[in-house]
Amino acid sequence: MFNNSQFTPKYFFLTGLPGLEALYPWLIFPFCFTYLVAFMGNSLILAVIKKNTSLHQPMYLFLAMLAFAELGVSASTLPTVLGIFLFGAKKIYFEACLLQMFSIRSFSIMESGVLLAMSVDRFVAIYNPLQYTAILTLPRIAGTGAALGLKSVMLMLPLPFLLQRLPFCGRNTLSHSYCLHSDLIQLPCRDTRPNSILGLCIVTSTFGLDSLLIVVSYVLILYTVLGIASGEGRRKALNTCMSHICAVLVYYVPMISVALVHRFMKDAAPAVRLLLANVYLLVPPVLNPIIYSVKTTQIRQALIQLFLQRKY
Repeated sequence: MFNNSQFTPKYFFLTGLPGLEALYPWLIFPFCFTYLVAFMGNSLILAVIKKNTSLHQPMYLFLAMLAFAELGVSASTLPTVLGIFLFGAKKIYFEACLLQMFSIRSFSIMESGVLLAMSVDRFVAIYNPLQYTAILTLPRIAGTGAALGLKSVMLMLPLPFLLQRLPFCGRNTLSHSYCLHSDLIQLPCRDTRPNSILGLCIVTSTFGLDSLLIVVSYVLILYTVLGIASGEGRRKALNTCMSHICAVLVYYVPMISVALVHRFMKDAAPAVRLLLANVYLLVPPVLNPIIYSVKTTQIRQALIQLFLQRKY
């Protein structure tokens, strides 16, 4: 089972929801339904934006990037999460585990970066509406998307190689339904400080910095909106931000909740913490397409038009 020279496990054992195994048959439907909604919702967002040239504007192109990142996160977690609940398959090979860790975190970093880009987009639209399309041109938007994708890949690339060099000494049981770096570095029997420091730097320079800059963007947006003379103008300006504000809350609130539970509720049942960890990755891909479909008139009309065309 183990490579004698490196003590590297051939595979890891994943943990579902310990103590709730009897409820797995009841949990299969909500988990399958959640993934179905996530895939269908984000795929429809991508389809309507691609199909309608009227939606080839900065705001909707950034929304398409967000949908792409969320599809990536969902696709990365789906094999092991549903494998556990549907088939009781808790085994994942070492290389597949590293690939899943890399994919989940890369798409999550990209998702955070896109939310920051969307907040800048809203600031430009409110601060200088006449030059909005001149500033956020298609080449610049494409360049931003490429830069975000490259950044997420390059930041995560060293971690699998660093983990591969560590001896695990036979320890191969993970505490989640999928592979995470923070979980994997608990297992090696050698000093993991380089991995921990690099992981902390990645989290700080992405999620931490992105959230701070999003707050700064909205402070500037609020300052600009307060300078608009008419009350109707202020209302319309703020209304254009509501979908994005909801998307930011949907992304960061579960993340912060998981961190707080791990930090201050260490006595909580393991199943509670693990359920929250699943919610943290599954909620944004499910809710964001719904939020934008409900709150954004253009997206809603494009979806209705798409369904009517298919019907007739």
